[in-house]
Amino acid sequence: MLVYLLALSIGIVAGLRAMTAPAAVSWAAYLGWLPLGGTPLAFLGFQWTPWIVGLMAIGELVTDQLPTTPSRKVPIQFGTRILSGALTGAAIGTVGGSLAVGAIVGAIGAVIGTLGGSAARGALAAKFGNDRPAAIIEDVVAIGAALLIVRAFV
Repeated sequence: MLVYLLALSIGIVAGLRAMTAPAAVSWAAYLGWLPLGGTPLAFLGFQWTPWIVGLMAIGELVTDQLPTTPSRKVPIQFGTRILSGALTGAAIGTVGGSLAVGAIVGAIGAVIGTLGGSAARGALAAKFGNDRPAAIIEDVVAIGAALLIVRAFV
């Protein structure tokens, strides 16, 4: 059951930052913390995958700060977060023996993270009178949570 709670949690991270969750899971697979060899998701642990996905995550952290970045709740952004949550939840779910259950739970987590993260960031931005501090806090929470989740497999 703990595995599926972790899958839900990584989905929530995906809802906050779509690429942070896959970057964390990919690094965990590459480092041997998350055993994905022999599964359809083994590619997450390939030599170049964590570097590529990690660069995408850094790019997302930068572009999220731009005023022209669309809302996470527009269809393409929301859908990307759900797919990211499903992918990373599935990867974690393999440890519990069910890629499918992990994917479903991860997708649910992504919906929670997307809607909850948007509401929390909006409230923080209103308190600060500026979105940037709220965005940075959300970045720290997403990265910190992702690290804690994947470290559970060490």
